[in-house]
Amino acid sequence: MPNTRAEATPQFDHSCDAENASKFYEWITSRGGLAVWHSVNLANCGASWTTPAKTEHGLPMGKPSWEAGNEPVIHTDPARIGVYTAKEVRRFRVALRRAGTALKVTDAGSRKIRAAVDKAGDDAFYRFDYGSQEAVILVTGEEISLSEWIAQQGKEELVVLEHNAQERGDS
Repeated sequence: MPNTRAEATPQFDHSCDAENASKFYEWITSRGGLAVWHSVNLANCGASWTTPAKTEHGLPMGKPSWEAGNEPVIHTDPARIGVYTAKEVRRFRVALRRAGTALKVTDAGSRKIRAAVDKAGDDAFYRFDYGSQEAVILVTGEEISLSEWIAQQGKEELVVLEHNAQERGDS
């Protein structure tokens, strides 16, 4: 999955949105950890993708995109993965243009998005809502470790994850 705001912070080696946290925990416990693939495409600097380190059959995971480097960074410690909750602070439509077979945000739209993210603060980032053609500006709240996040979810979440791992024969 492409990472929107997944860079390392002083406290954590990698970060994820709360909506991906249970999946990341499952990958750490049953698929050999998280593989973070950094972009080598100079037109997409700073991009990264997170996948499980291994396939369901225990083989090393292949590259998620041609843009990804050959060697991912593997993370196996849930205490070193941060989980944040993003809060929407602004949403607005932006114009799109054709770029071959793809649609891209216009240069003016990109400037508007950058200005809105800068105005929202250091912990701001954006996602694009393709259904409404809107840029969604988000700000992260407090970040906790994946270990803490799982503990806060209660035993139900852990039971479901362990059951899924057992069905796949991971444990």
